[in-house]
Amino acid sequence: MKLTLDRKWKKDTYSVGNLYIDGVWFCSTMEDKDRGLKKTWPLSRIKAAKVPNETAIPLGTYAITMQVKSPKFSQWCYKKSYGFCDGYVPRLLGVPGFDGILIHIGSTAASTSGCIIVGINDRKGMVTKSTETFRKLWYILKEADDRKENISITIQ
Repeated sequence: MKLTLDRKWKKDTYSVGNLYIDGVWFCSTMEDKDRGLKKTWPLSRIKAAKVPNETAIPLGTYAITMQVKSPKFSQWCYKKSYGFCDGYVPRLLGVPGFDGILIHIGSTAASTSGCIIVGINDRKGMVTKSTETFRKLWYILKEADDRKENISITIQ
């Protein structure tokens, strides 16, 4: 299964994009500021350009795993939103200069910390309906994972 995140609106503090699954539009995305990082850059260059918790991940293609339980999202205080998946959220692998990059619920760049938020961009600077959108995406990805399909995301 191939996901594509096409960053469309790059602002001073956030980036809004469109997420496609196998070429079909699925939802909007919210990320931190796109600072122009690329996966192909040397790690030293990525680290020099990155502002912790305020930088979108580098452009490139990454494998996604559904097999890692998030310590944060498996806590009791998140059970209402993440109880259905027990804190197992999609995690991007091999993101240079970043660790623990997830696809999860949120509304603004303040809730991303470098991760990808899913929802509907019907308000400037944010996404709405994130919990509902995340749940739908999670089930689609989980079914692909159960079928042993490789899941990847290309950020462009």
